[in-house]
Amino acid sequence: MVSSVLIVDDEKHTRDGLQQALQDNYDVAVASSADEAFNLMEAQEFEVIVTDLRMPGKSGLKVIDKALALPNKPVVIMMTAYGNIESAVEAMKRGAVDFLTKPVNLEKLEILIQRALKTKSLEIEVKQLHERLDEKFSFEGIVGHSAKLAEVIERVKLVAPSKATILIEGETGTGKELIAQAIHQASPRARAAFVPVHCAALPAALLESELFGHERGAFTGAIERRIGRFEAADGGTVFLDEIGEIGPEIQVKLLRFMETKSFERIGSTKTMTVDVRLVAATNRNLEQMVRAGTFREDLFFRLNVVRITTPPLRERPEDIPQLLEHFIRGFSKENGYEPVTVEPGAMRHLQTYPWPGNIRELRNFAENAVVMRRGGALSEYDLEPKFRGEAPPPPALSSPTPANPFSVEANEKRLLKEALIKARGNRTQAAVLLGISRRTLHRKIAQWPELDVLDR
Repeated sequence: MVSSVLIVDDEKHTRDGLQQALQDNYDVAVASSADEAFNLMEAQEFEVIVTDLRMPGKSGLKVIDKALALPNKPVVIMMTAYGNIESAVEAMKRGAVDFLTKPVNLEKLEILIQRALKTKSLEIEVKQLHERLDEKFSFEGIVGHSAKLAEVIERVKLVAPSKATILIEGETGTGKELIAQAIHQASPRARAAFVPVHCAALPAALLESELFGHERGAFTGAIERRIGRFEAADGGTVFLDEIGEIGPEIQVKLLRFMETKSFERIGSTKTMTVDVRLVAATNRNLEQMVRAGTFREDLFFRLNVVRITTPPLRERPEDIPQLLEHFIRGFSKENGYEPVTVEPGAMRHLQTYPWPGNIRELRNFAENAVVMRRGGALSEYDLEPKFRGEAPPPPALSSPTPANPFSVEANEKRLLKEALIKARGNRTQAAVLLGISRRTLHRKIAQWPELDVLDR
């Protein structure tokens, strides 16, 4: 797409000359006065405005004011034959990104326009990134409407604007990091860094360096200085996930940091102070660990200023349909497939399944459904036995068979069950598959009531 440039100058030969020089690479419009420029700016958007400073009527400074009051602010470059320090400073104060003296050096003007367009592009990218982060990690981005989840969100809204340290408890896969990110995005630190550290993934020696950084030569392999996560997050938030996994030595250093907001890089005697908010998370019971002597009591008290508990998925089954729809929609878009629809019978099973892996397990289930089915409907008969509350078949090299392979009753029940599953619970189709009448099938189901659950 060709970038748009507006030239504002009361001298015709300057306007025409600049338009002719730039029109091969840009969509160029011209204005002979500030008022004419105002009309053009209201009629269309410009990415760059190059304006003269001194013109009859309103000056170029008024053009800057008007341009930077627009919803989509263009980048403004000032030019004048009366170049002096005072006018340059005033133009910059008003918001111009650069200053040119007449006669205009066309090569320099091209460089300034390219630089201005690059600046504009970066500003748009940063704005869009912040908007995406706000949307993704806002409270509205946390999917669900259950009372338990609403209670968590209300608590997050209450504590996010504060400086308080927060401890998030909950089982693995309950979305603790998502809650931490939402806290950060709703806080005054939202435009600074959110830095996660997964404590369980790093041995003690590496974790210390990861948190506090090190100097070159501090230990074997330290070939250059490393900036730690606390230093990198200055002004922002550090999220310590699985904090219950850190060892005694790191606990002591972390406690000192929380008390003083200061630390030394490994191998350095220089004390550094940073402004960092700490959010920690754990799937372990820290109070039990304190009683067992494996976690410092004073550190626990420092962490436990505000406690938020994320509920497991089994305690909020009413959120499963909304979560599943959210994941299916996302994976379908990502893979270019039609979304899978979940039939009511399947949804009933999914809402009663305990989901030991919580949201993470549900997310994996949704991705599997999207990739394997590629659109269409997901019925209860498409679910694995565990979702239907059935015990999985014992592992075997071949299809499972009854303990007595010659048992007529066991084999008959097995065939009836397989036919009902294949017919997706339709008794008429199952009877056709078995080569028996529907009446006979009804009689058999009445004889073995456990098969009746397959017909809904």
